[in-house]
Amino acid sequence: MAKKFSDLRTQMSPESQARAEAQAQAMLAEMPLNELRQARGLSQKMLAEVLHVQQPSIAKLEKRTDMYLSTLRSHIEAMGGQLEVIARFPDGAVKISNFAELDRDQRAAADSGA
Repeated sequence: MAKKFSDLRTQMSPESQARAEAQAQAMLAEMPLNELRQARGLSQKMLAEVLHVQQPSIAKLEKRTDMYLSTLRSHIEAMGGQLEVIARFPDGAVKISNFAELDRDQRAAADSGA
């Protein structure tokens, strides 16, 4: 008979539980787009409707390894998120801000009908 995971977890040492939790958090912090969409409880069809595209477009996008940041931003925002571009260096991290400025400019142009 299969055992419940919660029962197995209680038998683990506190150190093992902490390691397992750290690994789970690391896995949740980094995932491909299709897994992110699924983790957010969205189907490809639901996301396609929000983005006003066909479902096969979502499937194709999720398989791409190279895309425009604007495309990725739209995809992330359709899932309810916000895209940030961060450069990491040995002495620290820097959020790249000119993409946010471009987004503000595009929204302002759209609002003004330009």
